[in-house]
Amino acid sequence: MAQNVYIASVTGETGKSTVALGVLTSLSRRIGRVGVFRPIVRTDRRALTSDLPGGGHNQADDHNTSAAPTAPRRRDHVLELLLEHAGVDLPYEVCAGVTYDDVHADRDAALETILRRYHHMAERCAAVVIVGSDYTDVDNPTEFSFNARIAANLGAPVLLVLNGRDRRPDELRAVADAAVTELKANSGHLLGMVVNRVAPPLLDEVRTALDSPSPVYALPEEPLLSAPTLTDLLGLGGQLYRGDPERLGREIHGFVVAGMTLPNVLDRLVDDAVAIAPSDRSDVLLGLLMAHASTTFPNLAGIVLNGGFPLPPQVIQLIDGLDINLPIITMDGDTFATATALAGVRGRLTKDAVRKVETARRLFDDHVDDHELLDRLDVTRSQVVTPLMFEHQLVERARTQRRHIVLPEGEEERIVRAADSVLRQGIADLTLLGRPEQVAAVATRAGADIDDARVIDPHHSAWREEFATEYARRRAHRGVTLETARDHVVDVSYFGTMMVLLGYADGMVSGAVHTTAHTIRPAFEVIKTGSGVSTVSSVFFMCLDDRVLVYGDCAVNPDPDAEQLADIAISSAHTAEEFGVSPRVAMLSYSTGESGSGADVDKVRSATVLARQRRPDLSIEGPIQYDAAVDAGVARTKLPDSDVAGRATVFVFPDLNTGNNTYKAVQRSAGAVAIGPVLQGLRKPVNDLSRGALVRDIVNTIAITAIQAQTPDH
Repeated sequence: MAQNVYIASVTGETGKSTVALGVLTSLSRRIGRVGVFRPIVRTDRRALTSDLPGGGHNQADDHNTSAAPTAPRRRDHVLELLLEHAGVDLPYEVCAGVTYDDVHADRDAALETILRRYHHMAERCAAVVIVGSDYTDVDNPTEFSFNARIAANLGAPVLLVLNGRDRRPDELRAVADAAVTELKANSGHLLGMVVNRVAPPLLDEVRTALDSPSPVYALPEEPLLSAPTLTDLLGLGGQLYRGDPERLGREIHGFVVAGMTLPNVLDRLVDDAVAIAPSDRSDVLLGLLMAHASTTFPNLAGIVLNGGFPLPPQVIQLIDGLDINLPIITMDGDTFATATALAGVRGRLTKDAVRKVETARRLFDDHVDDHELLDRLDVTRSQVVTPLMFEHQLVERARTQRRHIVLPEGEEERIVRAADSVLRQGIADLTLLGRPEQVAAVATRAGADIDDARVIDPHHSAWREEFATEYARRRAHRGVTLETARDHVVDVSYFGTMMVLLGYADGMVSGAVHTTAHTIRPAFEVIKTGSGVSTVSSVFFMCLDDRVLVYGDCAVNPDPDAEQLADIAISSAHTAEEFGVSPRVAMLSYSTGESGSGADVDKVRSATVLARQRRPDLSIEGPIQYDAAVDAGVARTKLPDSDVAGRATVFVFPDLNTGNNTYKAVQRSAGAVAIGPVLQGLRKPVNDLSRGALVRDIVNTIAITAIQAQTPDH
């Protein structure tokens, strides 16, 4: 039976979604497949198409026999948010119970349907996060009682979420006591309490006031989470007239009514504000667009044009010729009505609000002891390691000892987006290299917040002379003069590498727009290899459905000799250990044991001997074929006495041709997630990106680099 937890509240606007997202993320880190379930959803009940055995008929359906319409259905935004989580792979319909209408019509029948739907869904999962109703129209105060009744029938302990906004600790204690009494009356079990939206100075006082045998956690108010987005404004009947749809998830931090002359409007602009202007004021519209494009005025989140007046064709032609992706939304109604409606919108945590989602996760991680919580749920850590679990572990480990990473490609949009994510999750401190005005322009265009990052232009840095002097000293044997060095170190790859060398940064990540050679050549020249190895190599973490394997070398050394292969094996085993993979090293070849001969096999055989001599503590087998390395049945036939055969975790390929093709074949054919290349052997970490790297890949590589920097002498 799946382990479960029921997240419930006794009032609205508690920020229950933040807590649900945090619990879901914590469960995904520890175990395999996690499900989500929403007993009562705010949606058209007929949209809940059945996925139950026997056609899925349920008693609640008997209260509405109308045919399912073909119009689009409104879906529950909380359920959609949680289903977007990478650790969940279930359709919406399977995870929804009944609607509010069903509960109003017949609570007992609705409860039976909820139980049936829940158990059908839970069969597919190791754990389930159940999110209670939202206090929208089930009559209070009986709504919490019904949630408590559901939780008791599902055998789910309740994590109670309280709204701490504008409430004194003694008031919260009274609310908590009443809720616990009601929970017990319905045979429910309290897992713990989370008080959300607490004024930061009151966090300790609130935890003390709610002293309980169960854990009590307090989360501070985070204005970003309640800030509306442009998507929320569209929900009031607005239409996107111009601009980038991807920017609709950007948070709004104020409104400016642009009903005055342009100079007075410009004086009132602030960053991330929405300007509201009548659609017959073309002069104001064009002024707002120019101000947004200018480096001397705040960056707007969007513009709302009200009144319904058509823009003159000349103005439309002018706007079409501008390279501006700022969203422009049109709405009917006069300025006062529009401004009043927009000011009343409260933001929600939705699947499209990326910055909110990352902020919510960080808030939960910083203030909730998820290990204590999951231990109380008796959730045993799974021996299976899924790709998502591995990525979560990377982030968690990077955050434990935060390091400083330099990103030389600060003018690239993917890098800026990744930097926003890294800073928001607290993975690392960052320096971006580039022209500050250009980096800022890219961040504005991407809707990214990189205010906490340091931005340096190598051409105008006070470190330029220091770097040039040190580089010239280290490369003097190659004829490098101080004058030549001054030119070298303004190259972003060299500048970033010198930052790492001299301790201004702990590691470097580059390669989104530069070649591998351009990225790693400076490291070869000045950082050099660490103790015990003389070869810089690489590995990929190959994340299969249930485990993580290490492949080396698939990116750097074209045709390593036996000494280099031994280096690669030792470095790969060290990297595996560093990231929680128990190293059992397979030295791959086209033959196993003593069955083959030839120069290629002899090279692998010699490398195996060398690696064993240098690291007798490691389990190393070779030469060995891939099937004998991974398949226990084949291993029993070919190498029955080997402790590596059939259970290898680290695979050392004889050359780059074999390694590169194999990792790509496994990635594409087996659906594995390939994380890398991760460079190894250097005294300090420098990592290369694929030029096709996605933002998620960049974030993972930064986390890996930060973890490498936690251990001296790479």
